[in-house]
Amino acid sequence: MKAFLLVDALLVVLLVVVLAVTLPGRGGGGRDDAGAADASASVSPTAAAAADRPVTFALPSGNIECEMSTSGVVCTIGTFTYAPPQVTGCDAGAGHVVRLDADGFAFQCEDDGVPDLGTPVELAYGATQTVGGYTCSSGTDGVTCTDAAGVGFRLARAQWVTLP
Repeated sequence: MKAFLLVDALLVVLLVVVLAVTLPGRGGGGRDDAGAADASASVSPTAAAAADRPVTFALPSGNIECEMSTSGVVCTIGTFTYAPPQVTGCDAGAGHVVRLDADGFAFQCEDDGVPDLGTPVELAYGATQTVGGYTCSSGTDGVTCTDAAGVGFRLARAQWVTLP
């Protein structure tokens, strides 16, 4: 009988120790819980700051690069075979830079030249990137970018299309 009570007492103590180590906020918490709490505290501000920064990417061909932010999308195409569009009030070239924002889709006047996005991350064919209300998809037929309402564009070496 004494052996039975001793085993029961040891099991109860073991159970209390396990609970004290594994339950967060119950006095002490385990090393993993403390590390997880520290990690979430340090990740949250970083994630919030990252959400405010533009995201840049290039299609695998390297011919199209885009920069996305919560205010819109700007894509640059290196070479194209379509006829360059006319941009009202623009005496410089056009056709390399398109923009999608709250005002809709438009080609940009290239009076400041074609922007260089640096070294963007590759967005594999079939992959999608979303920032704010804007989504861009990479495909072998170019890049397709839309806003939350479905307004946007498809841009490729041979053609560009306004959506919808």
